[in-house]
Amino acid sequence: MVVALIRFYCTLLVRSFLPVEAEICLPDPGDSHARRYTRSYRVKRGWVKNLWIAASLLMLCFPLLPFVLGLGLLTSLLSFAILDETA
Repeated sequence: MVVALIRFYCTLLVRSFLPVEAEICLPDPGDSHARRYTRSYRVKRGWVKNLWIAASLLMLCFPLLPFVLGLGLLTSLLSFAILDETA
């Protein structure tokens, strides 16, 4: 009985942080951001995340201002090129 009460109140607590079901929006195929919900875009985001992690590690290994700025600009350019919707 006590376990059931604890489970009930924990469920109520968790549901208070979740949005109402009416607020959860499903992607509309005509929406301009519909591509962000596709699997291929999520894979590309994973590539960009790994690219930024690798670039950050290089920046930490070689903390020279010209190197950090150049690598940051190059990584930004590559990130935009990977996530470009025309590709």
